[in-house]
This record gives sequence, C-alpha cells and structure tokens, in this order.
Amino acid sequence: MPSQGTIGDRVRGLRLSRRMSQAQLAGPDLSDSYVSLIESGKRTPTLVVARLLAERLGCTTEFLLHGIEPRQRIDTELGLRYAELELQHGDPYTAGERFSEIAKIAGEENAILSAHARLGRARALESQGRIGPAVEAFERLRREAATHPERLADLPLTVALSRCYQHAGDALRAHDLATQALTQVNRLALNEGTVAVDLAASLMESETARVPDSPGLAYVRHVLSVNGVPAAVNRIIEIRTLWEASITAAEGEDSALAVHLADDAIAAGRPAQMALRLARVATDWSRLTASLGTESLDEANKLTTAASRVFGTFPDRVHDYAKSLVVLASVQLGSGNPDGAAGLAGSALAALDGRSGVTAATARLVLARVTLALGEGDVMAILRGVRELLDSSMPVISGLDRESARVWRELGDLYGRIGAGKEQVSAYRKALEAAGVRGAMVGMTVDSVLVR
Repeated sequence: MPSQGTIGDRVRGLRLSRRMSQAQLAGPDLSDSYVSLIESGKRTPTLVVARLLAERLGCTTEFLLHGIEPRQRIDTELGLRYAELELQHGDPYTAGERFSEIAKIAGEENAILSAHARLGRARALESQGRIGPAVEAFERLRREAATHPERLADLPLTVALSRCYQHAGDALRAHDLATQALTQVNRLALNEGTVAVDLAASLMESETARVPDSPGLAYVRHVLSVNGVPAAVNRIIEIRTLWEASITAAEGEDSALAVHLADDAIAAGRPAQMALRLARVATDWSRLTASLGTESLDEANKLTTAASRVFGTFPDRVHDYAKSLVVLASVQLGSGNPDGAAGLAGSALAALDGRSGVTAATARLVLARVTLALGEGDVMAILRGVRELLDSSMPVISGLDRESARVWRELGDLYGRIGAGKEQVSAYRKALEAAGVRGAMVGMTVDSVLVR
C-alpha cells in the first residue's frame, strides 16, 4: 500500500479507490463536511476518528496516521538500530548509507523517523571526517528542531555543531555554540549522560576552556568529578553475537525479536562508549592542567591513569592509549618525577611502534624536558628528532590543526631554553602555519590559546 502525502491525501486516495463518496465514508458517525476538511488538510482526525476511518477504508490505523504499515514501521525501526550499530561498532560509511536509505523510506509522512535517520547520517558524516557536509546536515536539523521541537532536541545538536565547527577551524562559532549549550545545561543542572560528557569534550576544544578558572573549564572539572573515569569492559564479541542473532531473526521474519536483540547489542556497548568519552575528556583536561602548572596535578594523575586503563582495554585505541601515557608523563614531570616521566614517554613510543605524528613527537618532547631537568644527554639531538617526526607527518597533520600547532610551539620553547634562536623562530612559524596563520613575521610569537 503506497504512502502518499498527508493524512488527508491518504484518506481521499483510499476513498476514491474504494469508490466511496464522502457521505458514505462519513456514515452515521461523522459529517461529510468533516471528512472534506480532513481530506483538505484543514482538520487532523483524532485517534478515535482515525480508527473509525481506517476500518471503513480497509486499512490499518497506523497506515492512515503515518503512511506506513506496522510491519514496515518495525522494519524501519530495525534498520535504524542496525545503522546505529554500524556507526558505533562497524563502518561509518555503511552507517551513513543505511541512515540515508531510511530517511528516504520514512519521508515527510514519518517525520520523526526521518529526523532520527537524518541525525544519524549527520553523525556518520562527522565520523567519516567529512566535517563540511556534517555541519550543513546538523545546521538543517537544528533549524528543524526550532520549528518542530517534538521531532528533535536542540541541545545535542548545538553540542555537535560546536564540536564540528572547532574541527573545521571556526573557533569563534564553536565558542558561541559551546557557550549557548553551557547555559542550557547549567539551567538543567545536567552533569551526567551523553550530552554533558560531549559538551565537556567540546569545551575542552573551544576557547572557553583555555582560560584558567573559566566557566567552561569549571564545568569540565565538575563533570569529571561527578562521573570520574569508570572502568570499561570490552564487550565487542557479545555485541557482534547479538547483532548477528538479530539479523538471523530478521531473516526468519521475526522482526520483534530482531529489534529486541539489536537493542540488547546497542545497550551492551553503551558503558564502554561512555567510559571512552570520559577518558578522552580526562586526558585533555589533565594535559591542560599540566601545561598550566596548577595545583591539580594529583587529580590529573588519577584521572589520566584511569583513562590509560580504559584505552588499554581496546586494541583499536592505540593512539588514545599512547596519548594518555604522554599526558601522564607530563603530569609526572610537573610533579617532580623525571624518571617516571621518562618511563611513561618510552612506553608511549613503544605502544606507537614506530608510528609518526603529533603523539610520538610529544613523547619525545617529554624526553627532551626530562633531559633538561636532569642535565644529562644531548637535548639538541632529541629536538632534531622531534622536528623530523613533525616534518615527516606534515601531509597528515597539515592545515588547521591545534594539536600540531601546540607541539611546534612547545618545540620552539625548548629551542629557546637551550639558546637555539634560529630554530626557535622556525618552529614558531610552523606553529602559526598549523594554526592557520600565514606569512608570519620573524620573531612573532604564538598566543598560548593556540597551543594549550
């Protein structure tokens, strides 16, 4: 049975296909003028009236109201769950395709299902690294949420856009959106859950969290104090077993069981997803704490230690694990333990197993700082190695990249400490380029906002 247009369109189409007049459809319970108003879209039938009309038209109430049969609806719901599983534990490109297909099937007649599918597609675009299209998709959804708040919540979209604009290099827009979201969560006293943790992550990347004691940084610290970094269990085998069982059930025409099993698979992955989110926030907050030299190094040490345990539980999180070890090394160095810092930096390099990039370069910078602190070894040789790592990684980390800007700046600072002025200026120029500034004047320094 085709899904066409509005409720009124479906009533009229079915009535004509049954060769019924409006008066015949109205029967003794309704007036033919009321039926006419429904067909013209000037009236929306109540559930009782919809049931009555569906019975006389020989269709289901579900189809009349939503343009979709119960079996079609449950299959669409199942498709949404499989797309979500692909996004969380599979391929974001496959997830994006699934979400797009569901959005087309749902159409305007099923506005809520369609909105959820389009939201999933926007998230998939972000996971694919296609930030421009993701921003466009999230912006459209946010405009829709303003008009139809019953379909979508504005707050998660605001947080997602803040994150995407930050990745796109528009720090001002990211800051404005993060501030708007922070106002909302403070009004709601929201400190737990996905929205709160995602906002904390966005604040760590925005300008709001770059000033000591800023409202943004205070919120991040509060979220971490409330939630901590919970231990995580890698349940990917269980998730995939449930997922495959759901597919088998669907193939056997048992859609209700398939939906139930898919829900179980999604639920099994949620604790680990939350632990990973919090671990990333804790790592970033601890790195900032170490760079500011605050009195919270003990807290940073505990949080980063917990974060490294979480990342170490998942074999595919090698980079995050190494990054947490480097941050922990910086915390240890700031706490007066250079030997412990050197050991952790070495463990990070071992975990990276020869991979180049920002994390490997940062680990070597820690070793250079340890060498300076102990007064032993060739600091210049270590810094040359850092520069070679960064130069070899430029095709990967080129463009607007706060992380590479931060490492180039730290490299310049260390060159300055050993009196290598020419190398210092060159490193600062690279920091400016990575932050999106071109043609910097000789001797121009980088604002600390770019590198913390």
